[in-house]
Amino acid sequence: MSSKVRVRFAPSPTGGLHLGGVRTVLFNYLFARKHGGEFIVRIEDTDQSRYVARAEEYIFDCLAWCGLEPDESSLHGGPMGPYRQSERKESYRQYAEKLIREGHAYYAFDTPEELEKMREDLKAAGSSSLQYDHRVRMKMNNSLSLPADRVQQLLDTGTPHVIRIKMDPGKTLKMSDLIRGEIEFDSAMVDDKVLLKADGMPTYHLAVVVDDHLMKITHAFRGEEWLPSAPVHILLWEKLFGLSEMPQWAHLPLILKPDGNGKLSKRDGERLGFPVYALSWADPTSGTVSPGFKELGFLPEAFINFLALLGWNSGTEQEIFTLEELIDAFSIERIHKGGAKFDYEKAKWFNHEWIKRSSAERLFIPVKNILESHGITPSDEDILRMIDMIKDRCTLLTDFYVQGCFLFKAPEAFDEAAVMPKWDAGKTAFFSDWSLKLKDLALWDTASIENSCKEAAAAGQIKIGEIQMIFRIMLVGSKMGPAVFAIAERLGREETLNRIQKASKLFDSKI
Repeated sequence: MSSKVRVRFAPSPTGGLHLGGVRTVLFNYLFARKHGGEFIVRIEDTDQSRYVARAEEYIFDCLAWCGLEPDESSLHGGPMGPYRQSERKESYRQYAEKLIREGHAYYAFDTPEELEKMREDLKAAGSSSLQYDHRVRMKMNNSLSLPADRVQQLLDTGTPHVIRIKMDPGKTLKMSDLIRGEIEFDSAMVDDKVLLKADGMPTYHLAVVVDDHLMKITHAFRGEEWLPSAPVHILLWEKLFGLSEMPQWAHLPLILKPDGNGKLSKRDGERLGFPVYALSWADPTSGTVSPGFKELGFLPEAFINFLALLGWNSGTEQEIFTLEELIDAFSIERIHKGGAKFDYEKAKWFNHEWIKRSSAERLFIPVKNILESHGITPSDEDILRMIDMIKDRCTLLTDFYVQGCFLFKAPEAFDEAAVMPKWDAGKTAFFSDWSLKLKDLALWDTASIENSCKEAAAAGQIKIGEIQMIFRIMLVGSKMGPAVFAIAERLGREETLNRIQKASKLFDSKI
C-alpha cells in the first residue's frame, strides 16, 4: 500500500448527488488534506443501463460549488487514469479470469428465466434466502455444475455468461473498520455476487477492488449501507492482491430522516419541503426539478459546515467552522457510529450565521444575481450598502430580495390592517406638516431625520411609536426592515417624501 494518503469518492452517474454523497466527499477531502494526501474522484459508470446524461457534469458542478475540488478525476486528469470505469473495461476481465483459474470464481450461463425460476422455487420451498449461493449453485447452469468440455463449448460459441465469485461456507472474514472497530462476517451468509457481467463490464464489487489497487488507494470512506458487501471485497482483496494491500475502511453513519426513522431520501425532501441535493437536479425522465441548497439561498460555506457536523464533532463547543478549521479539527475518531438526524432548521441557522459573518464583498455576486432575477439592477455600490444594512436579518440569500427590495422600488401594497386603526385626521396633518420640515432639513442623515420626527411628534403630542410604525409601512409596505430612519436616509429625501405622500393619500381614502 502507498505510504501517501490517497482517498477516493466513486459516484455512479445515475442521478443527482444526494447530500449524503457530498458528506462522503467532505470526509474524504478533510482526511486527505489533514494528512497531506490526495483526493480522487472516480466515476463508476459500469452500469450503462442506468447511466444518466449530464450526471457526471452535475457531480463536478456540485463539488466546485462546495469548494471540494479533487486532485485527480475524469475532469481534472491525473497520473492514474482513466478515471471512468467504462474506459478501463479491458483491465477487469484478467482479474476475473485469474479468480476462475485459482478456484475462487466461476462462469455462470443461467438465463434470466432460469434465475427467476430459481427464486420462485426457493420461495415455494419456504426459504428465507432467495440468493444465488453455495446452497443452489450446483443446481444451476455454471462451470461448477457442468462438465469441463460443456463449459468450453459454451464459451467457444459465445454463450452469454457472467462471472460469479465463489463464496464458500465455513469461513470467517474479518476487517478492521476505522469507525466501527473489528468486524467479522460469516461467509455462509453471503451470495455468489456477479463480478463480470455478460456485456464484459465489471460490477461494483470487482471494479472497486481492482481500481483501488491500481490507483493506490490507502483509505476508503463509504456509507454504512455498503457493509453487507464488505465480505465480498475482503475476499477479492485476499485472493487478488493480498490483505496487506487492502485500504483501511471507514463506513460512515447514515444521514437519517428528521424523525430519525430510516435513511433520508429524496422523497422525504419532497414530502417535508426541504432540499436533499447541493444543486438543483432535473430528472431527465420525469422532468421534475428538485431544488438544491444553492438555489434555495444557501452559502456553500454554511452547507459544508452543516454537513460536517452530521455525524462528526470536534469535541468542543464550536459550531461555526471554515473549511480550513474543519481540516485542522477533523479526526476519524470523532465520527459517530450512529446515524445523524437531518435538521433543516439547523441548516438554516448555519446559513444565517454565515451570512452575518460574511463581508458585503463575499455576498455581492449571489445577491446581485438574485436581485437581477427579479428585474432589479441597482449599482454595485448600492448593492453593497444594502447587504451591510440588512444581512443580519437574512437567513437565506433569497431573503435579500424579500428584505431589501423596498430600497430599490416603492412598495405596491401596504399593511393597511396595521395602519388604519391608527390613522385619522391628526395623522394626516402630522405627515403633511412633517414632510415640509423634512423638505427643508439641512442635513439628510439618520440622526437628523430621527430628531426631526421626535420633535414633530412631541409638538403634536402624538406617540412616537405609532408614528415610527406608520412611517416604516409608508417606506417599506410592511413592518419589516432595519431602523426606519436609516431606511429614510438610504432612500434619499425625494424618494422618502414621495412615498409619504403616496401612502398618505391611500390611507386618507380609506377613512
